[in-house]
Amino acid sequence: MVLPVTQANNVKVYTVSGGLGSRSIPDWIVRKRKRQLKKDLEYSTRVELIQDFEFPQASNCIRTSRDGNFVIATGTYKPQMRVYEYAEASMKFERHTDCESLKFEVLSDDWTKTVHLQDDRWIEFHTQGGHHYRTRIPKHGRDLAYHYPSCDLLVSASTHEVYRLNLELGRFSTPIQTDGTEGVNCAEINPAHQLFGFGTANGTVELWDPRSKARVGLLNDIKIPASVVDEYNKEPMQISALKFRNDGLTMAAGTSTGHTLLYDLRSSVPYLIKDHQYGLPIKNIHFHEGGETPRVIVSDKKVIKIWDRNNGKHFTSIEPETDINDVCVVEQSGLLFTAQEGIQMGAYYVPQLGPAPRWASFLDNITEEMEENPNRDIYDEYKFVTRKELSALGLDHLMGTNVLKAYMHGFFVDLRLYEQAKLIANPFAYDEYRQKTVRDKIEKERGSRIRVNTKLPAVNKEVAKSLLESKNKKKNGTDVLEDDRFKQMFADPEFEVDTESKEYQLLHPNTVKKRRAIDSDNEDEDEEDEEQQEEESDVDSDDSERMSGDSESEDDLVSKIRKERGLHVRSKKKTQTSIRSDAGKKQKNKPKNGKRALEMRMGTDGGRMSSRNEDRKSFGERLKSEKSQRRNEGHRVSRTALGGMEMSFTPQSRRRRGGGGR
Repeated sequence: MVLPVTQANNVKVYTVSGGLGSRSIPDWIVRKRKRQLKKDLEYSTRVELIQDFEFPQASNCIRTSRDGNFVIATGTYKPQMRVYEYAEASMKFERHTDCESLKFEVLSDDWTKTVHLQDDRWIEFHTQGGHHYRTRIPKHGRDLAYHYPSCDLLVSASTHEVYRLNLELGRFSTPIQTDGTEGVNCAEINPAHQLFGFGTANGTVELWDPRSKARVGLLNDIKIPASVVDEYNKEPMQISALKFRNDGLTMAAGTSTGHTLLYDLRSSVPYLIKDHQYGLPIKNIHFHEGGETPRVIVSDKKVIKIWDRNNGKHFTSIEPETDINDVCVVEQSGLLFTAQEGIQMGAYYVPQLGPAPRWASFLDNITEEMEENPNRDIYDEYKFVTRKELSALGLDHLMGTNVLKAYMHGFFVDLRLYEQAKLIANPFAYDEYRQKTVRDKIEKERGSRIRVNTKLPAVNKEVAKSLLESKNKKKNGTDVLEDDRFKQMFADPEFEVDTESKEYQLLHPNTVKKRRAIDSDNEDEDEEDEEQQEEESDVDSDDSERMSGDSESEDDLVSKIRKERGLHVRSKKKTQTSIRSDAGKKQKNKPKNGKRALEMRMGTDGGRMSSRNEDRKSFGERLKSEKSQRRNEGHRVSRTALGGMEMSFTPQSRRRRGGGGR
């Protein structure tokens, strides 16, 4: 099973119903393509929390029973009411009405008694047997509220009066006269002390005492901070939603401008104002007490936002695909039901908001399995290749066909086709993969050894080093190395940046120059160490010459002379270049008595092999340095008119250690 999941503010919200994971299929398509639906991955892996949790066209209102065993919803078209039972996870029955129900209230602990406010000014009562009674009100109704102690049904309408229908006596009582000349949008009853609250279209909130039927409070100067949306909305502010908390002191008011205000009943100033940022009227407000932190769930027709009740900090948001008409929260859980302008009614599960209900405990198991096996993305079935890779695979003739989907600087190709073409182009791919797996396993075993902990990863060390340096400069900067979006860049060798490529050198010229300077310094140090080692070996060879005498062969004599002359040139170079060194070091490195024989060596510069740094120079630079060095040492090479070459040089001698000259 697979549930679509969204992560707003790093809070996972699982769409149990009303999304891509549980789509509605028309009956005629099911009958016509029943075999094809068996192969449809999306349809076969759907999750149905409650079967037939939908309406033919749209749903208007949804409520749960107080006993926690049923959920009741109304919708259209045709206008009807549907009751779903949790124990059976399916629809118990459906009942059609003559007119569409805007609001309804559950009068009993279960589903057996309900009252419906319809859009043609009728109020209908339904019982277990069916339609029980109906009566009419003078104006179009807007909201319902039922007062249990007095059995009064409060009906707000498009007038300043709130109608009271006493269900015990079966007659209308004296209506409540408010100051809302434009109408009363919402009615709410405090569950702690039964205080009546009415939100008017004039932008005021009136509080009435049910015992004296008198007004005890009025909020008529509600000020909200101006926003960009308010500049384009010139209509006067209205109170569109009201909700009391179970503590009896906290009241939430939603406005037509998309603001939610939290009040303490002992003060006329709101202690918290929250903006939805959409400028749409607030439809529902709920106080959620199930989690560790008390939260407020507020919805307009576009989005559901959940935030902290104490400081207004945003927790997460839910944005269905269709407009929202009503929201219902299953008590002491993280499950939400929504009535929407679509066929499917929404069901959303937020594990961080609360646990799954007892009747749907399998939701916890599904979410745990999804943590271990994440969903396959749609791009997992395709492979992105560049034009160069496409030519290497021999698929460049497919450009312009439906097989390749052009995207940015490359193409998307089906993964199966890519694997087949790669296997044909490189038959040894499996062997390379096997060797790579063995190397990775060995490296993983080596990781258990005790070693110095470094912050740099194994892949792209230079990039990671530059990122760490930039992070140190910016104290509040984010750590890219710990970001899940870029982890593969520092773990997978396929994402390694090739610093030797021409593209990288063109984009980062300063980095290339810096790296070359460091390499040249290191090479010079290595060259000096090698020369010093050769000098020591030459001194030892001179000592062995005196001991060996005339028993040396002709080959040994030639090698000895070559070593001596190499030593002479190196010592001469050191004498010329070590100006800043002290005199003691000069005397130490200076060769003792002996003369150097004349010799011309091929591929050398002054009697020694050229260094790696010189090999990296261009041909013009090397020719220029050779001419200047020969000119300084008395060497000269010139060409004649007939194509010949003349070379002149100055002989040099050195004193041998034994005191004799050669």
